[in-house]
Amino acid sequence: MRWLAGYRNPRCYRPEIADALMERFVAPMPLFIGAAAVGDRLVVLPVLYHLLWRQVLAVDLAAAPLSPGSVVHLAEAAR
Repeated sequence: MRWLAGYRNPRCYRPEIADALMERFVAPMPLFIGAAAVGDRLVVLPVLYHLLWRQVLAVDLAAAPLSPGSVVHLAEAAR
């Protein structure tokens, strides 16, 4: 969680990328696959991590550490 907290800063938020990520993760899928579907991972991942921190997107961190294969989905509150 401490590492993910580094992405809480609003500078990590880009609305056009955030909207695309929310659309992509309506259906659960692995983190890197969903990010790559939206665009360049170097640009997309900071926004994705920001949305995870803000709990717009969700992942089960109790089951396993965050990894490229972690299954991400749209959080219930964002539906």
